[in-house]
Amino acid sequence: MIPSIVPSLTAAFLGACALTAWMRRVAVRHSLIDVPNRRSSHATPTPRAGGVSIVAVVSLATAILGYRGTISPWTAVALLFGGLAVALVGFIDDRRHLSAAVRLGVHVAAGIWVMICLSRSGSMDWPVGETARLAFIAASVLWIAWNTNLYNFMDGIDGLAASQAVTVGAGAGAVLLATTGSSLWLVLFTIAAASLGFLVWNWSPARIFMGDVGSGFLGFLFGSIAVISTGTGSLSIWVWPILMAVFLVDTTVTLLRRWARRERITEAHRTHAYQHAAIRLRRHDTVTLAVVGINLGWLLPLAFLAASTPGLGLPALLLAVAPLLGLAVWLRAGVKA
Repeated sequence: MIPSIVPSLTAAFLGACALTAWMRRVAVRHSLIDVPNRRSSHATPTPRAGGVSIVAVVSLATAILGYRGTISPWTAVALLFGGLAVALVGFIDDRRHLSAAVRLGVHVAAGIWVMICLSRSGSMDWPVGETARLAFIAASVLWIAWNTNLYNFMDGIDGLAASQAVTVGAGAGAVLLATTGSSLWLVLFTIAAASLGFLVWNWSPARIFMGDVGSGFLGFLFGSIAVISTGTGSLSIWVWPILMAVFLVDTTVTLLRRWARRERITEAHRTHAYQHAAIRLRRHDTVTLAVVGINLGWLLPLAFLAASTPGLGLPALLLAVAPLLGLAVWLRAGVKA
């Protein structure tokens, strides 16, 4: 099956690469430039909003898969329109900086949209009882909104968010393909291929940044696909937190520490663990490669274990998270340098 989709994935890669090059020229022409300040991790003015290329390629692929019935049409509608709403508000924010309340409102609304579509699809294994059902819906919406935002928080050094999309997209797709064969693996592989095409331009030293348009879109997709794949019984509930553990741990530790010091958690900063690491090493690519290594060498095998043996899911998650918590604390996540 995989050889048959190689042309499609190659097209996704090349399409995203070409669109990113085009978007770079557009960004320069319209002054969509990220100018360094004291909270930045880069020193050179750099075009942003390059994530438009990922949005375009993945949205087109999702629409085609839904139209052909390869994935559930309701799943396609949920991902397509929810993702486009998140991407649009991200693009506007890249241009004129919207308030955090407006952005969060759209992210929550997109999460609600996903749950409405899933309720229409008839494929979800909903909890028994009205209270349990409502609790599941609320938790799912919060999970989607949280993932949308944390992905934006972690898009702060060259290549990191795109590399995460490549490894998590390909990793989650491989787990799905190997364990259940759910057609969502096609969407995940497409996300990975498009992100790799963007990464050609975003690798250190980055020639264009993803921007909120891309990071929010990717966070929404991963959060939504996690809800769909676990709610339909395709994957164990533990798999996604394991695969995304680097981003989840770093963001959670950082925000909790900043909140404890009564800092404005919506304010831009350079106190994430990965940012401290980049400052210490004076390199972005080394940190990004380290995250790729953790994702593929540590987290992916644990995700396969959790998927194949659900009874070991919680121990696998704890094993995945424990060293990352220690690393985040050691790197002084949430503490000003």
